[in-house]
Amino acid sequence: QVQLVESGGGLVQAGGSLRVSCAASGRTFSLYAMGWFRRAPGKEREFAAAITWSGGSTYYADSVKGRFTISRDNAKNTVYLRMNSLKPEDTAVYYCAARYKGYGRNLYDDAGYESWGQGTQVTVSS
Repeated sequence: QVQLVESGGGLVQAGGSLRVSCAASGRTFSLYAMGWFRRAPGKEREFAAAITWSGGSTYYADSVKGRFTISRDNAKNTVYLRMNSLKPEDTAVYYCAARYKGYGRNLYDDAGYESWGQGTQVTVSS
């Protein structure tokens, strides 16, 4: 397993951009697919984006597709989520998660991830 710590959350106006980061510990980081999930107050946690352990494929929820970009830098043990054209409905706590050699449709399911960060708050104002 890997230890994950999110950062970069904050307050941004609608239409603005923000990049959240997830720093991982562990020498096997490159073997883990990484996902971003989010949970708005009073709502269930939902999938936002994921990237395969190889970095060759990315996946996005329809609600963020075209606005969010997930990327990873294995040399820095870090995964990023660049969020553009933010909307108030994007307000949530954003969590990163790791799944060993995860791929495909499995990455949409939060139940399959072995490690989770503590989350970082993103608030989008009108």
